[in-house]
Amino acid sequence: QVQLVESGGGLVQPGGSLTLSCAISGSSIINIYYIYWYRQAPGKEREWVASITDGRITNYADSVKGRFAISRDNSKNTVYLQMNSLKPEDTAVYYCRLDSRGTPYWGQGTQVTVSS
Repeated sequence: QVQLVESGGGLVQPGGSLTLSCAISGSSIINIYYIYWYRQAPGKEREWVASITDGRITNYADSVKGRFAISRDNSKNTVYLQMNSLKPEDTAVYYCRLDSRGTPYWGQGTQVTVSS
């Protein structure tokens, strides 16, 4: 059973930084081509934030480009999202996701609140 557990969320002031982690069990991420971060703000639909391939090719939503960085550590079976220059509009629950054998798997999410 593939499981994803996000951590690292919290309350941060505008302009601050946070690093989210997504620990994956039940499948080696070496075999996972794409791993994603999504977020869902109150009253809004879940949106894609960033993705990384097994070759470490990264892509970002325009709203976070230049501020967020996604990375993966295959030895720890973990994916990270470094978030810098945070804005109030980055407030959301952040989720990681992967597809294994055609089945999507999601974590439970971690809350990020950007507020003074």
